[in-house]
Parts: sequence; C-alpha cells; structure tokens
Amino acid sequence: MDEQVLRSLIKWPNTPDCFGWLALDRRGQWRMRDEYAQANQLSGNVIQHAALNEFISRNYAHDSLGRYFFQNGPQRVFITLDATPWIARIIPSESGPQLLTQCGTEIRPHSALSDERGNIYITGLVLQSLSDQVNSAVFTKSEFLSLALLHDHDLDLFSEQSQVQEDACSFRGSWQWAGKTLAIEPIHSIELSKRFNFVKVPSN
Repeated sequence: MDEQVLRSLIKWPNTPDCFGWLALDRRGQWRMRDEYAQANQLSGNVIQHAALNEFISRNYAHDSLGRYFFQNGPQRVFITLDATPWIARIIPSESGPQLLTQCGTEIRPHSALSDERGNIYITGLVLQSLSDQVNSAVFTKSEFLSLALLHDHDLDLFSEQSQVQEDACSFRGSWQWAGKTLAIEPIHSIELSKRFNFVKVPSN
C-alpha cells in the first residue's frame, strides 16, 4: 500500500466507497466500467495506462467480508471479479518457473483445482493487504491462503507437468511443481467463492 494513499485515508476518512466501476477479468486485466457498461452488463474497457495498472496493483487489498478493492487515495473502489481475486501466470526465471499474480506477487502453491468447465485454479499463499474493519486506514500485510485462476495461455504448460484422470465432470490427479507433487482435485465452480471467502460482485 502506497504511503501517500495511507496519508490520504487519515486526511479524508469519510470518502464514500465506489462500486461497479472497476473489474478484474479472467486474463488479469483491470477494466474500467462506465455507466453504459454497467447498465448493459458489459466487460468495460481494458486499462492500458501502465502507471495506472501498477498503481492499482500496489494498492489492491481485501476486507474481512471477502470484498476486494483498489484503495484510490481516500476512496475505496470495490472490484467486480470475473473469476477469482487473483489470476496466475507461469513465468520463467533463471531459478526455474514462478507462479505470479496479476499484481506481480508470488504464489506459493498448495494444490490445484479443476472445475466442470476445464478451468484450472491454483490454491496457495499470497502476500496481500487486509483492511482493518475498525480503522479503515490500517492495513495488515500477511500471507493468506487464496485462489487464483490459471491464465488460459498457461494451460499447456500446466498439463505438461500433470497427470490426471476423469472424475465425474472434471479431473483429479497430480501436478509437479518445484520438485514437489501437488494434488489436483475436482471442484464445482459454484463452490469457489464460499470456500475461499471472496465476493465476485461487491455491494454495500
């Protein structure tokens, strides 16, 4: 969380929250949703400005209700999630592949999940900011067990490291990551938000 953002929260503590204007899509892109997009259930426009994307990513947080938001100065802009709070990418590095979120933070994976649509989700620890419910200017930064949708461009890489068998409408099996064998378990997509405590469409 940027220091200037925290200072603005103290200076203007009662700024109204904003809902519906910002979204995170399935490919980890932030989208601006104007009144027309909201009224017509449209995805909105992808934010192309690199500095703004970085600013949103640095000031991305959640509250105890599982609502994710961008702290834009004193204003809390709650985010509509197309899929999950995090989108995972498999990124090559000199020390081996890394799992990174759309914010560039590392995911320390515990397992993977496969749903009825063939989506793959990574469960693991992600360093993130949690809003204090008593004092909105206070954030706790810690690792939380979270869920990330694996970007569809990385499904082939994932499958190369996996052994799976059909299980009802999905798959189960195992996945090799950093020398460890991690489980792949089936799940129904409707269960995800409750199990991992996130709200896809936040409201007052």
